[in-house]
Amino acid sequence: MFDDPLAKMWVSFIGMGLMFFSVILTIITKEKLTGILRYILLTISFIFIIISGLIIFLVVFSGPVME
Repeated sequence: MFDDPLAKMWVSFIGMGLMFFSVILTIITKEKLTGILRYILLTISFIFIIISGLIIFLVVFSGPVME
């Protein structure tokens, strides 16, 4: 799937960034917000963590990149 090592690196950075934003969004939402906006942002955070998990799964199990 990933033929270029540099592309694999950037895709993994995107996955880690989504994890980071998910954690920050969850912390801010739990601390500061109430009502329907809280549940909308928590849903977005959950979607981010699912997408990042899938990205990291693909990167890890795609194996080493042949040069």
